[in-house]
Amino acid sequence: MKITIISVGKLKEKYLKQGIQEYLKRLSAYAKVDIIEVADEKAPENLSEADMEVVKRKEGERILAHISQDTYVITLEINGAMLTSEQLAQKMDELATYGKSKIAFTIGGSLGLSKEVQQRSDYALSFSKMTFPHQLMRLVLLEQVYRGFRINRGEPYHK
Repeated sequence: MKITIISVGKLKEKYLKQGIQEYLKRLSAYAKVDIIEVADEKAPENLSEADMEVVKRKEGERILAHISQDTYVITLEINGAMLTSEQLAQKMDELATYGKSKIAFTIGGSLGLSKEVQQRSDYALSFSKMTFPHQLMRLVLLEQVYRGFRINRGEPYHK
């Protein structure tokens, strides 16, 4: 299985980089995992709705440029389906069973994902109704993907 995480913005915090590297190392036994960072669009604090849509559209174009036709796209969205770790593991297992060997998880910028990325999505996933920093979501997502592989293989993992 090939998993790509496409995320808006550069990762700056050292502790997040270290955590992400640890999970990438752990995941290497299960799948090929790549992280693609696309540039975030500079935006002042007070944006109109129209300006926000322009920012999301530009970031969305950058995301979509990295998604091939044969890729199953899972977008991280606040209004997506909320799954348990076991349900996410089952979803990943089902995708592998039905020949979906390329999966891309997309994490939007501070304003979220464009309508175009949401339309390309095969599955919208939510980790919570709360809003999290998109850099932190990379680490949380990698941990849950790793946990999913461990669950699917019947390997122990702390609860």
